[in-house]
Amino acid sequence: MSTLPSRWAARPRGRSSRVKLARVVGTVVASRKDPKLEGLTFFLLEDLDGKMKPRGSIVVAADSVGCGVGEVVLYASGSSARQTNQTDKRPCDATVMAIIDSIDLADGGSLYSKAEG
Repeated sequence: MSTLPSRWAARPRGRSSRVKLARVVGTVVASRKDPKLEGLTFFLLEDLDGKMKPRGSIVVAADSVGCGVGEVVLYASGSSARQTNQTDKRPCDATVMAIIDSIDLADGGSLYSKAEG
């Protein structure tokens, strides 16, 4: 597998409103919650770096696409997290917006393939 070019691998952590890569590592169950959160499913995500390695940071995110534990996903945080049909006008700060099938690089390398694990 290839890695992202170094200019992409170390992004500043100060900007929180962007789309990020993560692996779904668990589920979150809340039997009591604000009524605006009713009907949402929550997952525990571990941020990934440009080499698909864990960064060590964890985030709870609402699911808008039907992801599952073990999958690599894209998630948005900040105000961007409230741009899906499921999270519009809801108090969500992170939302899974896509399940990744593969990440291919311009040099022909493959950074990730769901089929290969």
